[in-house]
Amino acid sequence: MKLLLIHADHMEYEVRRKTKVAEELPPGAPEKFSMSEVLVAFATVEAEDTNTPEFAAKVADGIFDVLAQTKAERAMLYPYAHLSPSLASPDVAIPLLKAIELCLKEKGVEVHRSPFGWYKGFDIKCKGHPLSELSKEIRPGEEEDSQAIKAEKKAVSEWAVMDLDGKMHPLRLDSNNVKGFDFGERKGLGTFCQYEMAKSRTGGKEPPHVELMQRMELVDYEPASDPGNFRFYPKGRLVKSLLEQYVTQKVKDTGGMEIESPIMYDYEHPSLKEYMNRFPARQYTIQTPDKKVFLRFAACFGQFLMMHDATISYRNLPMRLYELTRYSFRVEQRGELAGMRRLRAFTMPDCHSFCADVEMAKKEMESRFELSRDIISGFGIKVPDELELALRVTKEFYDGNKDFLASMVKRWGKPALVEMWSERFFYFIFKYEWNFVDSSGKASALNTDQMDVENAERYGIVYVGSDGKEHHPLILHQSPSGAIERVIYAMLENAHIRQQRGEKPELPLWLTPTQVRFIPVSDEFVEDCVKMAKDMDARADVDDREETVGKRIRDAEREWASMIIVYGQKERASGKLPVRMRDGKSVELTTEEVSRMIAEGTEGFPKATLALPMMLSKRAIFRG
Repeated sequence: MKLLLIHADHMEYEVRRKTKVAEELPPGAPEKFSMSEVLVAFATVEAEDTNTPEFAAKVADGIFDVLAQTKAERAMLYPYAHLSPSLASPDVAIPLLKAIELCLKEKGVEVHRSPFGWYKGFDIKCKGHPLSELSKEIRPGEEEDSQAIKAEKKAVSEWAVMDLDGKMHPLRLDSNNVKGFDFGERKGLGTFCQYEMAKSRTGGKEPPHVELMQRMELVDYEPASDPGNFRFYPKGRLVKSLLEQYVTQKVKDTGGMEIESPIMYDYEHPSLKEYMNRFPARQYTIQTPDKKVFLRFAACFGQFLMMHDATISYRNLPMRLYELTRYSFRVEQRGELAGMRRLRAFTMPDCHSFCADVEMAKKEMESRFELSRDIISGFGIKVPDELELALRVTKEFYDGNKDFLASMVKRWGKPALVEMWSERFFYFIFKYEWNFVDSSGKASALNTDQMDVENAERYGIVYVGSDGKEHHPLILHQSPSGAIERVIYAMLENAHIRQQRGEKPELPLWLTPTQVRFIPVSDEFVEDCVKMAKDMDARADVDDREETVGKRIRDAEREWASMIIVYGQKERASGKLPVRMRDGKSVELTTEEVSRMIAEGTEGFPKATLALPMMLSKRAIFRG
């Protein structure tokens, strides 16, 4: 399908004459129809397009993505046969357009579909901004469900809350309300349980972090790509790079050996194909000149193939391999793509530990649990206060390891959700997740660890035990932070939640793009500010624009600058700087004291220079 998308002040059309393939108009349908503040999707249904729910949802996702970018209030779906020479038959085109219309309505979009097969006159007024005229080509893909996804859809779970004493409180849904545990002060856990038990994953209104990431020129939608792929502006790339360095160093400090592996693999490779069917994710496939390949949806493939070829002794265990995937790819389901909460291309810190047996695996999980506490606390997220723990387990593993699960909840420090399966549907028998619950009640896993009992045998991974014989290890799959993009989502959403409580939104000092903003009161003091900014071991910039001091202070606040310094004659004479902190407090410091404060506040974290020119007058506007 080809789409021409016009963001318009208004669109009006008039039905004039029907063709041989025209659909019948509903009784009472007006000859003229108009919409204002509308995204008009001129749509050409092509011969290769398929009238399937999956393809209709895929097209609707593409239109919805542009609606979010342009902030259009409504949509018009306008059949338009002039974007392609290869047209689908009306028997395919009309039902497909109706299905796309329905998908958009299910997303909460006010949408109108103009009739198919009629000559129409139309009048449109395009808004004329950078995103007001876009084109898309959307093709049916091989977005196949793995056997694990099919099994998950059929799986019946038992739910409970485990308290700090290890007692299980069975849960049930009653009219969409969770019963069986007194959540009391545990409102976040109650919201999380409701979200998980109802299994509603589709998005509703646009989450708050989208406006923040766009306004602060961190991240934005990329209309020229597949939905779920993003562009990172210089400040966003700075934040993402620092997060990547931080997580990687923390993993390496605990013995993780960093490797790199390909992003695409042979679709027909026996071990890989079998594993794909055991993993709950959908994959992108590509036909190369030589073979059909798939884009990896995790780092497992490269690490497992590497371990297959390695010579390993029991003395090497636990053995930890680590890769920061740029990128992993998953064809996420319809309605799930909302900002950076869930993406189709993402950067995943992926660490596998190879263990001799269950007891070693449990000890390794406990160690990695604390690694994640250290990492996620560094993002400025309070652990466990601002997260919820989920334990997902087979009944067999639970029955034999109740004390271990109870110790994990006690280690966590507050009650946790338990999902129990009567049988094993996946390659793992136990996993835990740390979930962030946003202001819309949507949950997203950050840290997760899984105990895999299948893949060592599947990939032929063995170690030589103390008995001189070969054994298959257990494999732990961990992301100690979650996808880097999802970390940014969680930090921005968390800042929004805190702002709702009356706190100032901020990023941790080591991550904020501007740590110190100098505001000279006049041109006379610009050079002084530039010199001080250069002398500081910090990301310090100078707002030398021809704006009022008040306006420049407000702009620095909107950019979440950690420290703001207004500089003039008094400051030049005294050598003391009036430092306005992010929390609203003001202190007088020398330049050396400011530098020392930043050094102390960022100790142990990676460092980087400014992502943009020091002088604000030299900076481009990436998102007008």
